[in-house]
Amino acid sequence: MTQQIPELIPPFLQHLAHERRLSPHTLTAYRRDLERMSDWLRQQGAGSITDLDTARVRQYLAWRYRQGVIGKTLQRELASLRSLFRWLLREGYATANPALGVRAPKSPRPLPATLDADQLGALLDHAPVDDLLAIRDHAMIELFYSSGLRLAELVAVDLGEIDLVEGELGVMGKGAKSRRVPVGTKAREAVKRWLSVRANLAAADERALFVSRRGTRIHPRTVEVRLARWAREQGASRGLHPHLLRHSFATHLLESSGDLRAVQELLGHRDIGTTQIYTHLDFQHLAQVYDAAHPRAKRKSKPGCDE
Repeated sequence: MTQQIPELIPPFLQHLAHERRLSPHTLTAYRRDLERMSDWLRQQGAGSITDLDTARVRQYLAWRYRQGVIGKTLQRELASLRSLFRWLLREGYATANPALGVRAPKSPRPLPATLDADQLGALLDHAPVDDLLAIRDHAMIELFYSSGLRLAELVAVDLGEIDLVEGELGVMGKGAKSRRVPVGTKAREAVKRWLSVRANLAAADERALFVSRRGTRIHPRTVEVRLARWAREQGASRGLHPHLLRHSFATHLLESSGDLRAVQELLGHRDIGTTQIYTHLDFQHLAQVYDAAHPRAKRKSKPGCDE
């Protein structure tokens, strides 16, 4: 006689409780997932082990997805079913695991939060005058947004890596991959202002561009705290953090230029194809895209340059 799935759920849960020693909370989740699937099968006029094949597993997931169930939940339900059938195979109740090879639909990734250009302009246009730390913070925020830096990249910048005349910055990104990024006019002005007072904080032998009160390279957590404080002091409606500035940089450039490959080169992304997929885009091209699109770049052309 073919075993009905509802009859096999209780002994399976006993196995999970006694052999695998899963928590009561986990057992409840398994029971809920499997009973829901069993109820659906019964509504389809099925219910036995032999009725549940790969096609029906996919139909069940599709039904749940149409109900608005997110991908993460469907992945858990699919894992529960796979686990059940591993046990059924071991006990001789089944001859195959119909859940193997089936993938749950992925939930769409939420879009990263951004600020629009006007909001950022309002935050950045309040340049400090005589507060050393505020001058430093303003320069950090401008550089974040100007060049799309990661937090670790900004903290790692040394004095010799930024060229304020040419408006370029050498960055060591993830995987020890280096790249050059443009530095816009507003960011260059803010960094120059910081460099004019940096010696009042920095230790004599410190090479870091941005330093803490102690005169040594600034800590990433300090940067996060100071950015949040800057936003509060400027009356921002939301918090400010490094990745928000990076996302805003990417969004604003992409909206204005439409050049996805150039934007990803500037960001130092490596997740489309291969690491070197964008190396044929030379820096001059990237700089031109940047100059034309970034709200706070407005780099002036050099004498004798055709534009």
